[in-house]
Amino acid sequence: MSNVKIFADSTSDLPQGWKDTYDIGIVPLYVVFEDQTYKDGLDITPEAVYRRVEASGNLPKTAAPSPADFMAAFTPVIEAGHDIVYISLSSSLSSTYQNALLAAGEYPEGRIKIIDSRTLCGGIALLVMKAVRAAQSGLSADEIANLLEQDRDRVETEFVVDTLDYLYMGGRCSGMQNFIGSLLKIRPILRMVEGAIVPVNKVRGKKEKAVEQLLQNALPNIERMDKELLIIAHALADDDAQYLHKALKEATGIDNIAIIQAGCVVGSHCGPQTVGLMYILKPDAV
Repeated sequence: MSNVKIFADSTSDLPQGWKDTYDIGIVPLYVVFEDQTYKDGLDITPEAVYRRVEASGNLPKTAAPSPADFMAAFTPVIEAGHDIVYISLSSSLSSTYQNALLAAGEYPEGRIKIIDSRTLCGGIALLVMKAVRAAQSGLSADEIANLLEQDRDRVETEFVVDTLDYLYMGGRCSGMQNFIGSLLKIRPILRMVEGAIVPVNKVRGKKEKAVEQLLQNALPNIERMDKELLIIAHALADDDAQYLHKALKEATGIDNIAIIQAGCVVGSHCGPQTVGLMYILKPDAV
């Protein structure tokens, strides 16, 4: 084990194999259905979330880990003599980052570095893997934190939402927008910009058109992509993910394109059949 242990929260949606191989710590967020509370990725699956939403017509609430949750995860690592770098879900989307900061303040200064990823899902996963490789090379927690703070603003995160129903139930679009969008079969393409989610395209018609637009948005950046790792994330949209994987590999020549599953918290806000593409731009691309 490196002297620095890397942590993320469950919205990074890291595959279990990556967590096991690289000893990545995960602090789960919560999914709350009325009086039942579940830990994301531990107590409930995305499929179960979608079934309950379909049956009830109501979205679950999601909640950040408490400072005590973070301390329970951090304390054994600190006591074992290791430093920590924790990479959080965007602070614009959740109080997770602030709660992690509160927890870190309970330990000796400098032992825990808290990084606001300003992104979500596979965008966080890209930064986590950067941090893992940096830790393996012997960088200190300070050095890893500085590296991530430079890289995070070059993370490109874009995704296609298949239905406006989840955005509507979550209060992120109006009833009229949902009605018109459903009537015209409009599928928005959303992008992370400075930590917030903003619409960049509204594609009318079949979902394949929206997925193709997602691909076309990325292709102009081929020469600027950090080819170390690209990530395709999806919520029960394996066919779309496989199409993007094949098209990207043919267009870019990049072999290391990972497909990951979006977890319960991300799926609760975006809904099933969402698919996204995440990559990092090279430093000289900005």
